[in-house]
Amino acid sequence: MSASQTVQLLVALALILGLARTMGALARRFGQPAVIGEILAGVMLGPTLLGDDLSMELFPADVRSLLAALAAVGVALFMFLVGTELDLGLLRGSGRATISTSLCSTLLPLGLGAALAWPLLDAHHEGDPTGFVLFFAVAMAVTAFPVLARIIADRGLASTRLGTTSLACAAIADLLAWSLLAVVVAVATGGRLEWKLALLVPYAVLMVTVVRPLLRRAATWDAPKGGGPGRNFVALVLGGLLLSGACTEWLGMHYVFGAFLFGAVMPRGLNGTLRDGVLERIEPLCGLLLLPVYFVLSGLKVDLSRLNGSDLGELAAIMAVAVGGKFLGAYGGARWGGLDRRNAAALGALLNTRGLTELVVLGVGLEIGVLDNRLYSLMVVMAVTTTALTGPLLGLILRGRSPDGPDAPRAAADTAGPPDAAEADPDGSPAPSAPGASPPSAKPS
Repeated sequence: MSASQTVQLLVALALILGLARTMGALARRFGQPAVIGEILAGVMLGPTLLGDDLSMELFPADVRSLLAALAAVGVALFMFLVGTELDLGLLRGSGRATISTSLCSTLLPLGLGAALAWPLLDAHHEGDPTGFVLFFAVAMAVTAFPVLARIIADRGLASTRLGTTSLACAAIADLLAWSLLAVVVAVATGGRLEWKLALLVPYAVLMVTVVRPLLRRAATWDAPKGGGPGRNFVALVLGGLLLSGACTEWLGMHYVFGAFLFGAVMPRGLNGTLRDGVLERIEPLCGLLLLPVYFVLSGLKVDLSRLNGSDLGELAAIMAVAVGGKFLGAYGGARWGGLDRRNAAALGALLNTRGLTELVVLGVGLEIGVLDNRLYSLMVVMAVTTTALTGPLLGLILRGRSPDGPDAPRAAADTAGPPDAAEADPDGSPAPSAPGASPPSAKPS
């Protein structure tokens, strides 16, 4: 790397960090997740406002490639963090409402997304349509667990039936979405699907039966007097998640799956202290620098200046399917599971949030050639809009009233207790903990 490239890279990082922090703080002042402001920062620096020439002058192609490498590390760390928050304890004892809501809020958007993909196929994709249709369907069914948990914590819903049911539904949706996306990537990249899945199964078994016990043992070997993880163990975790991502990339999947799986098998330790100690060391680098780089790079690929009437019509159809499919699926499943209308509607609003999880999915689609830049831009608009609408729509549905009623107890059949930790914004500031919750872990939203 030449001296001029070094200067350009450092200046670009400083610009990204400053603008992303400013826009994130502005978004929080309006009651929105910081991720919305950080994505908008990228859009501001991209061709939408500055045009192609000025945007490329600020971020030349060689600098963008370096930023993309940093962003890839940031996404790997983020997916590891998402994996660590996947508490399967939420799924134990899940009752009818949780199961029916999870299935309906996933299957209906999948079906509607696949139906919408066919009329979009000719304008946005060439080659085998199977990968495009499957990917588009999965993109419609995504729910962002981190942002959802943040909203629940901020509104004091963590100890309510609504809060814990929505977290359990989001956990199930995460498992289904990432599993389906792994299949889609294999199909879209033209690989031999059966061999890739055959290799992934023993790999997942190895992670659960070998890697997880080794991590637990390594934590006891490198445990300082304070009880948290030692530096050697944190370094081992960092190296392990990166190697896990490299393995799934080599298998023909995407590195995000390996990082996510490594986070899912990460031992929690007593009362989550081991996991929380690791997150406290990893999250600041991820949330303060690497993820804003990813946000801004995602925004740089969005060009809304050339949208025409046809594109706006496609955007309206995408919004209708994304919002309607999730809301109606969640509402119908919740009502079928025994929830009242207001709680069912609140679940529909909560599960509509997409956040960074959707951006990661869209980034995978753009990287493997399933999405073109025009459709990618429309989908990013959908992701930002649905995330921004979640809070106001939830407030409108609840209207300051307790979601479960003043005397309504939590239903043990549909809940498994509050999450282990409240979410944090990318700046690492913890969200308010729910009564009885363990100390908050730092996790980007």
